Amino acid sequence: MKDETPARARRAEPQPEPVLDTSGDSDEPAFSWMTPAGTGTGSSAADSFDESPAEARGESAGGGKATTPVSTGTAAAGSTATAAAAPEARKAAQPESRADRKAAEAAVADAEPASLRGSSPVFKEPLPTSALQVRPPEEEVERRNAQRESAANAKPVAPRLMQVLLAIFFPLILLILAVRAVTSPLFLWVEYNRPGFPGDGYGFSTDDRMTYGSYAVDYLSNWSGPRYLGDLVHRSGDKLFKDGEVSHMADVKLVILSTFGAGVLLVLVSLIAVLYLRKRSTGGVRRGLFAGSIITLVLILGLGSLAVLGWQQFFTEFHRIFFADGSWTFSLDDTLIRLFPGQFWVDAGIVIAGLVLLTALVTLILTWPTRRRRGLVKDEPAAADQAAGQE
Repeated sequence: MKDETPARARRAEPQPEPVLDTSGDSDEPAFSWMTPAGTGTGSSAADSFDESPAEARGESAGGGKATTPVSTGTAAAGSTATAAAAPEARKAAQPESRADRKAAEAAVADAEPASLRGSSPVFKEPLPTSALQVRPPEEEVERRNAQRESAANAKPVAPRLMQVLLAIFFPLILLILAVRAVTSPLFLWVEYNRPGFPGDGYGFSTDDRMTYGSYAVDYLSNWSGPRYLGDLVHRSGDKLFKDGEVSHMADVKLVILSTFGAGVLLVLVSLIAVLYLRKRSTGGVRRGLFAGSIITLVLILGLGSLAVLGWQQFFTEFHRIFFADGSWTFSLDDTLIRLFPGQFWVDAGIVIAGLVLLTALVTLILTWPTRRRRGLVKDEPAAADQAAGQE
């Protein structure tokens, strides 16, 4: 039987604990690829794998620490020097901030010889706005200036159109209003009672004319049918108006109502033009009415001259425009001729022309382009001050 005591003793011997003292360790990385760039170390990857014997690396054959005496103070001093030199090498190789890099670049630029600073062969791309410094030809400059001035002086189309419409509609509105004033019982009463108006040679008194004539005038402005006049009778029981007279009055009524309807439409459009010009064009209403009054005066003077030179011809041509031939001629004993003789139409034409002419003259005076209305009064004090300064 063998004695196993020595073996058990050997197995029971405690194993040596690993040395945990890190005072001798350095800050150098274990592998070369972990070394920061620019540290100046020239070791290669092969140097990290030392193939020297285990004894030279300080290791024992059994995997433990070598028993070769190494000075702990020397190793610590070397590792401390190495750790202190590493950050200084990094700082020298790479600046810590962007400002340092800019300062290094400026130092390099200052170190460049002055003779080479202005004659650098490096290509520089021109600025995007360098083409603006090239002046175009004089003809092109003048053409552009002319277009710019014309665009600045050009007025909007809408205000000018409104002014033209106001100038055209103004004489038509005045003419329609004057016609409406004539086709009224008031004008009829004034005409029958004025001195010198011819009487009726067939028996109508002034009261009879006023009564029967009022029916005819009212028919022109109401919505009644032809029977409004066709059913009227004399004291004797006979019809007051013949069928031809009633038919002609129906034609006149159609023309009158159409004219009045057109007048209402023209007034509405003119009011819209006035409101638009008051907001968008300073003095636009005045200019439109001024032009309209001039057009009105020209038309009235022209038509008045034709009427004075040949009233019968003027009256005949006027009726031919609106009525068919033969539908507006009657005998002297017909009711329409007895109520509305030739003098009545002469007086009506004079009143219409007078009302239109008077209104146009007043409008012309009120819209005359004086300096104050054109806004030139503000320049007068400045001119007076300038003249006083020159004296």
